Amino acid sequence: MSENACAGEASNARPEILEQSEFNNIKHVIAVVSGKGGVGKSSVSALLAVGLNRQGYKVGILDADITGPSIPKMFGLTSPPGVLDNRIVPVRTTYGILVISLNLFLMEEDEPVVWRGPLLGSAVKQFWTDVIWGDLDYLIIDLPPGTGDVPLTVMQSLPLYGLVVVTSPQDLAFMVVKKAVKMAGQMNIPILGMVENMSFLTCPGCGKKIDLFGSSKAEETARETGMKLLAVLPVDPKLAKFSDSGQIELYDVNPFNEINLIKE
Repeated sequence: MSENACAGEASNARPEILEQSEFNNIKHVIAVVSGKGGVGKSSVSALLAVGLNRQGYKVGILDADITGPSIPKMFGLTSPPGVLDNRIVPVRTTYGILVISLNLFLMEEDEPVVWRGPLLGSAVKQFWTDVIWGDLDYLIIDLPPGTGDVPLTVMQSLPLYGLVVVTSPQDLAFMVVKKAVKMAGQMNIPILGMVENMSFLTCPGCGKKIDLFGSSKAEETARETGMKLLAVLPVDPKLAKFSDSGQIELYDVNPFNEINLIKE
């Protein structure tokens, strides 16, 4: 199949945007995307939600990474969602962020979800239509990596305010992030900015900056793609510790504590 044929299919790919239910009033729906896995997209999604929450906004997270969910673990959530009037009630974090994730419905957190694409897309739609989100300033959607079924479903079906793109310094990540950018362009979805994650490590002994994955490509990527550079994040063992213990809301050097995602 030719590239033009694929582009033509994607350019007409927002035929039916799902309306919000009568239970919800969500002002800004923002999807966090990455061209490939392993760049810390879920960590960025969580930090973004925490940063906005600290500014006083009402925030929710829709974990759309159905087969590889990590949002509940980072927030220390284990209780299943509730039910009210045949609708799903999201779980609330310690500091008031609403979260819905398929992992919260499983008996065991390590139980695999072996589903094909159509089922994955249906689950994400249900998390939009059947969840009582209430009044939210921001709903952050943590997408699975790549440009497959779930990202396509979200970009086709949900009223996205914009995308935040996550990448890392590797050449491979730089290449595949441009695929995600082109996909967004074909669907006329604004990109609010990019985040380069795992950009460097600061030596705890001497304070020297170490480029674990090669020199930063943040400025180059932003320049070539026309994206706004939102943040350059280091590899931080402290963040890993808080995430593994379910206490990411306590991470005190969150770069998004003062972020503004509203388009001017």
